Formats: sequence, C-alpha cells, structure tokens
Amino acid sequence: MKKFCAILFSFVLIVVLALPAAAEGESAALSDTAPSLTAPAAYVVNLDTNIVVYDKNSETPLPAASLTKMMTTLLLLESYQDQLDSISLTAPSYIYDLIWEQSTNASTADIRRGETHSLRNLLYAMLLPSGNEAAYIVADYMGGGSIDNFVAMMNDEAAAIGCTGTTFVDPCGLNPNNITTARDAYLILRALTAYDVFATVAGTPTYDMGTNSRYTTPGTYILQNTDKLITNSSYHRDYTKGGKTGSLGEWQNFAGWHSQDGESYISVVLNVPMESDEGGRPALLETGTLMDWVFATYTIAPALDPTQPITEVRVAYSTQADTVMLYPVDNMMTLLPREGGAALTEQVFHVPDQLPAPIRQGDVVGTVTLTIQGEIIGTTDLIAGSDVSRNQLLYTLSRVREFFSSTYCKVVVMLTMLVIGVYLIFTVGRILRIWSKEM
Repeated sequence: MKKFCAILFSFVLIVVLALPAAAEGESAALSDTAPSLTAPAAYVVNLDTNIVVYDKNSETPLPAASLTKMMTTLLLLESYQDQLDSISLTAPSYIYDLIWEQSTNASTADIRRGETHSLRNLLYAMLLPSGNEAAYIVADYMGGGSIDNFVAMMNDEAAAIGCTGTTFVDPCGLNPNNITTARDAYLILRALTAYDVFATVAGTPTYDMGTNSRYTTPGTYILQNTDKLITNSSYHRDYTKGGKTGSLGEWQNFAGWHSQDGESYISVVLNVPMESDEGGRPALLETGTLMDWVFATYTIAPALDPTQPITEVRVAYSTQADTVMLYPVDNMMTLLPREGGAALTEQVFHVPDQLPAPIRQGDVVGTVTLTIQGEIIGTTDLIAGSDVSRNQLLYTLSRVREFFSSTYCKVVVMLTMLVIGVYLIFTVGRILRIWSKEM
C-alpha cells in the first residue's frame, strides 16, 4: 500500500521540473512557468496528497488582517456548530469603542449596539462582509465577557494545529500586530474546511440577515461576500469554492480553497500591494492567476500500472520458467506534472536475486519504491505474475550440492579427518611399541 511522505513537498516538484535558481526572496519551488506574483508570501498545497506546489516565503510572518477571523470562526464552530440557530447574542456596547479606537473605517455587517442575532447570522457576518463587530460579539460571548480570554484561546488553538509564526491580539484583525504566515493561514483554513457549515457559508455570494427594527422589509438586509472569486465578477473562477479576504492599508490577503476534476487545493497570498490591480482586488487577481497555472500544470495521476509488469526476477529449482514477471499492487496515485507525468519517476526495487520455486501467482515477493530524482513518493508491494512449479530433481541436487558446500559439511569432514589422523597416530605408536618389546 502506498505511503505518502512529508518529504514529498515542494522540493520534489522543484527537482522534477529542473527549476532554475529562484529570484531573491522567493522559494526555489517557483518554476520558470509559474506566474510572477507581487505578493511577498504565498503558499499552495494539494489536499489530495499534501504536496506543496508553490511556496514563496511561506514562513515569513506578515500582518494577518481579516484572515484573523478564520481563527475566530474555527473556535466558534468547534464549540457551537450544532447550536447556530438556538443561541442568539446581543451586541455589547463596549466592543464598538474597541473597534473605533483601532479604525474609523472598519468593515461591518451593520450590527448596532444592543441588537440580537443568532450565531448563524454572526457567522455569515464575519465571513461575507468581514464584519468586525460580529467577530467581537462572538469573542465577548466565548471569552466570558473578556476579549483577552478569547484571544488567549485563539493563540492556544493556533499552536495546537501546528502554527509556528502566528500571534493574535484581537478577534478580527484590525490590529496590525495580528500576524501569521502563509503556511499557518493554510493550516487554519484546512482545519475550517472540515466543517460543512463553513464551506456553505464561505461559498455563499449573498446572505439575508432577516428583519429587525431598522430593516423591517424582508430582503433588504443583505450581506455581500467580499470574495469575488465566487461571485459573478471579472475575478470569478469556477474552481474556487470559498475563502476569506483581508486588508489593511495598501495591501490585501486571501486564503481560499479550490476544487476541479476531483483535485483540491488550498491557496494563500499575503500582503499583495493594491497597486497590483486597478480593480482593487489584488489578492483575488493573483490567486486566480496562480491557481490557473496550478490546475494547468499539475494533475493527480497513477504513477504505476498494476496490469503491467515492471520487472522480473530469476527463478531457481524450475524447468518451467527461468524468470517470473513482477507486478505492482498499487497504482501509486499522486500529484504529477501534466507534461511528462509518470515517465519522470524512477523505480527502486527491493527484491531477492532469485526466487525459489514453487511460486504462486499473487505471492508478495518484494517492493518497489517510487522516486523523483531520489525523493521518495511512496512504496508498494510487488507480486508474482504467474505460477511456477518446482522440479524436484533440480531441487534435490541443489540441496545435496548445498550440503557438500556448506560449512557444516566442511566441519564434519575436518573432524572426521582429525579423528582418523589421531587414530592412525595412536595405531602406529602402538605398533612401534610392540615391535620394540619383541626386539
């Protein structure tokens, strides 16, 4: 059975494509066919194999902005995914003072002081228009009235899922001291995609918040998703299923997940300069360009064909066949370049020099390890492709020959010769003594 190894990350694909030296500040995982990004950090991982296909400064800490809300969402779903409609929260007044202190232009979902909304509404409010007040309302509730308590929970959860360059100081991302890395943002989004409700919410273009004292007419309190990759816009991509935007100052972030033809990826771009896109969505523009390249360049494909033999091994003790063909058990589905594919792989066999008959079709007789320029993809068993019977005469002669050439036989012969020698010496000595007495 194949085993995918952590070592088959971006370096494997670097070697496969024989990449040139990367530009300063970029990972060598960028091939000469990859798009040139203005994002100072980016990361793309294939979810089917956990192979990294693009890595640019993925461990560099940068401001998280509203990607921070992904962690707030994760904590909310971990505790209340089954109570989104049964629990409603009232917006406390003090959170608006906290937001105002950090920004006078913060994104909101137009939730006012003292208004009550279900957790489901707050979830949509956090993810679609990136409502900062919604994130603070959730943080106040889950932190027992203390934002600091909730922030501590955020940092603990980040560490628990493997984040190494992430620090949160508020639940929404307004503070520039909320920092993360492209790799850490991937880990947080990957944890979120385990929740079906998150996939539904993040992939929704618009959401009706219902009615209240200010929105008395149904269908007037509508939230718009800032992720234009899923809306009817010039940025739209059919393969994008959802994600989270974020921005502070003159740049934007985006973390999203994408699926096409049964192949899925998570992508992250951080701090893409606004000047990179006249339309004002530079992170979405570069994500679309990057993922177009990924889907055009890589595919999940079999690296082996279990119906075809890949090597043969000599057979002993048989007149029926000199060799037996070996077949792989697994097709070793993995991520491969569309151009070249399985032909770029190398096979390292672990089989004996010869196999003793009898052999039965399907017997596991060895393994093959698949590599790309020495980097391991995985290992699968090799099985015999046919029955091979034993010739008893050849087997018997071989065993006799083996016996006479064995160390055991040599020791027995030596001991026998030693005994005979001692016996002869003793006999001769005895004869000589008899002769001396007679003389």
